[in-house]
Amino acid sequence: MERNAYELFAKRNNRVSIRVMPGHFVTQHSHVNYCVDPTRVKTEAVMARAAAKLFAESFSDVAVDTVITLERMKMVGAFLAEELSTSTGVNMRQEIAVISPEFTADEKLILRDNLIPYVRDRHILILAASTTTGITAMGAIRGIRYYNGDPVGVATVFGGDFEIPGIPVKKLIGIRDLPAYASYRAVECPLCRSGVKIDALINSYGYSKI
Repeated sequence: MERNAYELFAKRNNRVSIRVMPGHFVTQHSHVNYCVDPTRVKTEAVMARAAAKLFAESFSDVAVDTVITLERMKMVGAFLAEELSTSTGVNMRQEIAVISPEFTADEKLILRDNLIPYVRDRHILILAASTTTGITAMGAIRGIRYYNGDPVGVATVFGGDFEIPGIPVKKLIGIRDLPAYASYRAVECPLCRSGVKIDALINSYGYSKI
């Protein structure tokens, strides 16, 4: 599987890349024909900072009080908060918090009491690694609104073509950069129907070969 892997680069900065592998993979929400692996963005400081700078440029005119990080994107979130607060945009010299919420088994966002003040009546930017269908982003938005926060944007390293009314979605690498990418409901997966073996299970921690 790894033999066929290759890199996709962000158009605005080729120091930011993700690894993609063709095959048959199972995610929490669907079956897909590519594994999208943003591990280097999450774990390597130079690439994380480069990604954060790109996101900060995209949201320089949006007021942000708190960055909520999903899928273990907290290092990128810290760099993003720094970039926003040191830029010449509307967040210059602002104190920006970075928090990571918990999720219930049915994917509802929950916050402990000590974190609620960072969301209530604040402008929240959601930062994710991969949002192909928008389901995870929408779940986070519903949770933020439940705690009386104001979601002002979604930033994702790899993203699908979904839109969220009234909320900008910015992605470094889009699904159109991987035109062969396809996502299916489990019961409709043509790979399963053709008897193609599942290569790996994917979640926000990474992939596990079967």
